[in-house]
Amino acid sequence: MSSRLRQYAPAVAVFIGVLVLWELAVRVLSIQQFLLPRPTAIAAAFAEHFEELVVVGRNTLVEAVGGLAIGAAAAFAVAFATARWATASRALLPFAIAANSVPIIAFAPIMNNWFGILNPLSKMMVVAVLVFFPIMINTLRGLTLVDQSSLELMRSYAASEREIFTKVRIPNALPYIFTALKVSATLSLIGAIVAEYFGGSQSVLGQFIITEAAFFRFANAWAAIIVASAVSIAFFGTILAVERVTIPWHASARHGDAT
Repeated sequence: MSSRLRQYAPAVAVFIGVLVLWELAVRVLSIQQFLLPRPTAIAAAFAEHFEELVVVGRNTLVEAVGGLAIGAAAAFAVAFATARWATASRALLPFAIAANSVPIIAFAPIMNNWFGILNPLSKMMVVAVLVFFPIMINTLRGLTLVDQSSLELMRSYAASEREIFTKVRIPNALPYIFTALKVSATLSLIGAIVAEYFGGSQSVLGQFIITEAAFFRFANAWAAIIVASAVSIAFFGTILAVERVTIPWHASARHGDAT
């Protein structure tokens, strides 16, 4: 416990120091609220709109989680097919690379048109497109970058390709998969909020930020940004916890337990 406190103490000290300097700079330099609200003003706005912020944060999180699930399922299917069959690799990889090359804001109006501007699925699909490529490419690397001695050992036991895939390639890919999921956890929140800027329900973070900023209630908008950051950190932490339970044999999990 004491080691963990020592580990996080510098980060907490820096965080508190930044808040104090922020507050002093705004007061001393007389910075206008529309440029940068004081931390105390943001905290007051957060307390005043706490229930509403919880609702909009939860709705955006649902969109992010749903989009990540859809994108991950598609990415796993493409990665497994690409790793297993060379024909699938030649057929699917160009489309995956092309989808990754399109700016994400270009998909939002299209998804609104396809699924309905008020349908959360339209935001989920934007998130799915955003997270698809990093999950797919990392999963593919994990499935293909396998120690040759392990493959030779399995073949010496007359193991089938399916057995090699399930007992060697997939376990080897799990660390790559969780790395991609942790990166995609933050990307999914970004994608959901960006998609919300193009219209939809008012009870989401993106629309809340736009509305509050339009009426010059910038402290409220910053409070929503803090909620988005907190939700992203919690999402990342959840995937990290699942990783430690799923692959306790991996070096990253052992390192996390040691600290």
